[in-house]
Amino acid sequence: MFSKNTEKLESFIGVNSSFNGNIETKGTLRIDGILEGNVNADWIILGEKASVKGDLMARGIMIGGSVVGNLQAKEIVEIKSKGRVSGDIHSSKLTIMEGGLFDGRSSMTREESKIVEFQAKN
Repeated sequence: MFSKNTEKLESFIGVNSSFNGNIETKGTLRIDGILEGNVNADWIILGEKASVKGDLMARGIMIGGSVVGNLQAKEIVEIKSKGRVSGDIHSSKLTIMEGGLFDGRSSMTREESKIVEFQAKN
């Protein structure tokens, strides 16, 4: 998930914390507590004890806890073995580990490959 150019973990909602409202942040947001609201970040990671009611939008989303809301990721959505998602998922890649639950619709879009044609000189 993390490459050399990917932002570090910058924001964190702890296991004993609850937050009500929308969050927009750069970098990676890790949620281990309770969040009610929408999130827009570069990467979103939900720990096993996390609970989110709201829509998530990011480059990549990793779900270890539960989400009630829609997910939109440019690169990947991964539902871990204890993850639960109730809502629609829009992403180019979707992975659901054994034991992970998904109740909703998914749509996967791929970027069109660009074909360049060269004409031969006579």
